Amino acid sequence: MKDSAIGSVVLNPYADALMSLAQSQNLVDEFGTNCADLLTLLNESPELTAILANPIVKIADKKAILGKIVGDQIHPFMSNFLMILVDRRRIGYLEGICQRYQSALRKLKGIVLAEVTSAVALTDAQTQSVRERVQAMTSATSVEIVSKVDSDILGGVIIKVGSQVIDSSLRAEIRRLGLSIA
Repeated sequence: MKDSAIGSVVLNPYADALMSLAQSQNLVDEFGTNCADLLTLLNESPELTAILANPIVKIADKKAILGKIVGDQIHPFMSNFLMILVDRRRIGYLEGICQRYQSALRKLKGIVLAEVTSAVALTDAQTQSVRERVQAMTSATSVEIVSKVDSDILGGVIIKVGSQVIDSSLRAEIRRLGLSIA
């Protein structure tokens, strides 16, 4: 199954249901924080991700593991949502569901996600400068920045906002210079 098919059949309905619940209970921001925490947990623990996605592991065991790991660190409604995902054998899609929820939350609040790749870690001043540039470019109320370091770009930054890419890296400048000489 392709990603878009999974998105429309599995990820979107669950993320939409979670957003609907959050809005009806005034828990939009808290669920957003819970999703961010869950994504961090899944990214830091590939073993947990593998266990949750494994169909051989019993449902009761998955519930017990989740109960011990998240406990009362997340809202009870979110905890119940996780148990429903386990019962319906959809817990393996938790990462995608949380990502879709956060995307819907950003859209609801007028926040833009900017993925910034740089040769070295950006300072606070540089991050603020990128934030202001993206905010001016998109007219967003706020900008959320996800930073990555990639020494292969040699210098400068690559900023990706949605499908738009601004490549002001040294590697791109050298490539453009090479093309103009040729």
